[in-house]
Amino acid sequence: QVQLVESGGDSVQVGGSLKLSCTASGGTYIRSCMGWFRQAQGKEREAVAVISTTGTKAVYVDSVRGRFTISRDNAKNTMYLQMNSLKPEDAGMYYCAARTTYCAVDFLATKFTSWGQGTQVTISS
Repeated sequence: QVQLVESGGDSVQVGGSLKLSCTASGGTYIRSCMGWFRQAQGKEREAVAVISTTGTKAVYVDSVRGRFTISRDNAKNTMYLQMNSLKPEDAGMYYCAARTTYCAVDFLATKFTSWGQGTQVTISS
């Protein structure tokens, strides 16, 4: 089982940028499909971006495509989410997730088995 710890959440203004990090330990990170999810208050958790085990393929939910970039550094057991042009609807708790095998054919439908505790992103106008 992979243990995940997120960091980088903060309060930023509309249009600003943030970079989230997720550090993994205790498992086969290199062979893990990884993803970022978010949950706004009163809403269901949604997949934001998912990245393949090698980092060569990434898929984004439509609402963030072109503004967010998911990446990973397997040498550092760390995944990132660069978020630019932030909007009020991007606010929420952001979670990283992993599963110790390949991503599903539909990346955003991947069933993840390990989750972090979350990092809060607040957007102010």
